[in-house]
Amino acid sequence: MAKLVECIPNFSCSKEKDEATYNALVEAANSVPGCTLFDAQTDGNHNRCVFTLIGDINAIEEVAFQLTKVATERIDMTKHKGEHKRMGATDVIPFVPQSKDVTVEECVELSKRVAQRIWDELKVPSFLYEDSATRPEHRNLATCRKGEFEGMPEKLLQEEWAPDYGERKIHPTAGITAIGARMPLVAFNINLATSDVEVAKKIAKVIRGSSGGFRSCKAMGFMMEDRGIAQVSMNMVNYEDTPLYVVYEQVRALAERYGTYIVDSEIVGLTPAKAMIDCAEF
Repeated sequence: MAKLVECIPNFSCSKEKDEATYNALVEAANSVPGCTLFDAQTDGNHNRCVFTLIGDINAIEEVAFQLTKVATERIDMTKHKGEHKRMGATDVIPFVPQSKDVTVEECVELSKRVAQRIWDELKVPSFLYEDSATRPEHRNLATCRKGEFEGMPEKLLQEEWAPDYGERKIHPTAGITAIGARMPLVAFNINLATSDVEVAKKIAKVIRGSSGGFRSCKAMGFMMEDRGIAQVSMNMVNYEDTPLYVVYEQVRALAERYGTYIVDSEIVGLTPAKAMIDCAEF
């Protein structure tokens, strides 16, 4: 039986802004035998796309590199603009165990092999993050990304921010990538019936763990320009510790406090069935 690994790479482009590059990434995702592209989501406001792939460990290793190669060749970060924070053409590559015979440790080694090849062949440096992190400050993706593409050259000169793979300088157009192994998370967005992005930012500050909110919630407020509404964008890093319905109810209560309400919500990419079943039971 194949050892199955999930890979959820995020790229700094969208079908809405650059359809040719988006299509080239989809083609690369479908080009490796033993790997299946389950989902490809694109957002013009964030100018970002998120792929969800599952395959045997060797196929996932190859497709992660091939996708990064396409992104490096086609995406110019000096021209990129979008709501979502980003530091590279291939912004992040997480590896998640999907079968019982695959361990997090194996995914950590996988992340190191991919990072090494990306540097050797593409000259894109990388941080190892989450379970692959080599030092505490590299573990959190938001901390790695702080400063974004524009501030990264100066950041890399700080002692604690030397890339795990590559030199202390970004690729001139592809930036730097975060690569690592982690357990499943749920990317969960809630859209509000207001054009005031400050409302979404205030709500995000209340609910995110780093500000004293829910321990397993990372949250930011964005403006959805094409719809003229604000969004609370979240990563739920442990959906059992903090269920989706808990943050939904909290966002609803806070939205009412600010004189607005929830328009809709969405899941980005795949999510464990239990996260949805827990919501249905609630």
